[in-house]
Amino acid sequence: MTRVRKAVLPVAGFGTRVLPATKTIPKEMLPVFDRPAIQYVVDEAVAAGIEHFVFVTGRNKGAIEDYFDTAYELEASLEAKGKSDILAEVTRTKPIPGSMSFVRQQAPLGLGHAIWCARDIIGSDPFAILLPDVLVQAEPSCLAQMISVFDETGGNVIAVEQVPADEVNKYGIIDPESREGNRIRMRGMVEKPAVDAAPSNLSITGRYILQGSVFDYLADQAAGAGGEIQLTDAMARQMQNQDFHAVEYVGQSYDCGSKLGYLRATMAYARAHRELGDGAQALINEFSGN
Repeated sequence: MTRVRKAVLPVAGFGTRVLPATKTIPKEMLPVFDRPAIQYVVDEAVAAGIEHFVFVTGRNKGAIEDYFDTAYELEASLEAKGKSDILAEVTRTKPIPGSMSFVRQQAPLGLGHAIWCARDIIGSDPFAILLPDVLVQAEPSCLAQMISVFDETGGNVIAVEQVPADEVNKYGIIDPESREGNRIRMRGMVEKPAVDAAPSNLSITGRYILQGSVFDYLADQAAGAGGEIQLTDAMARQMQNQDFHAVEYVGQSYDCGSKLGYLRATMAYARAHRELGDGAQALINEFSGN
């Protein structure tokens, strides 16, 4: 069985829910405490053994490519001033040469279309998808937990987490068939079901491992909700012929698709910082009145 070596990160969206901050800055580059959100997602994937990243970008997203490049002037200045600790932190973000590819989604036609744009680089191998709007604190990383299941089951694997039963209408919800520990065999999924009709309270988190054959379904996938090509529609068709499992991972997710979501993620990652966590907690207590 081919192991999961590649990951697709769709980063072409406008970030309208966090405007005006994203008018000139990609939402993925907004800081979550001491680094841009995209860095946490890449770190999660690297920790799971991902070797090649495909960023599906759009207009005004050049800052993402620049971020993962060498900053000659900055690095030379830090070295000249003897700021070796900061220099080490900056250079840590540089990928192995040739391990990142960037392709353009030239029109906002939906998540499914964005993933399809990576088809020539991914090929027929199984691959991961990480939605950069979602950050996950987990040890081992969320994707590493998924790959562990994939190595046992093959097929397709998605990450899920429990949500309150009265909020299932806000999420994509899976329809479970059977369960063994944190591994769940799926028979379907429903996008934002009515509360009284939801097949479970397990929501799709924004992490996927899919077989490369999903590109065949995306190639002729008709527009769905919102007039866009939806990844879930193609997955539903794929599910008719291939096994799908869900992993209820151990960890905590943070939705950075909104202003308050970014704030929540920032506080969580600040508190967890190895060196500054105690100081961050003191500031949070100060503003909360504790």
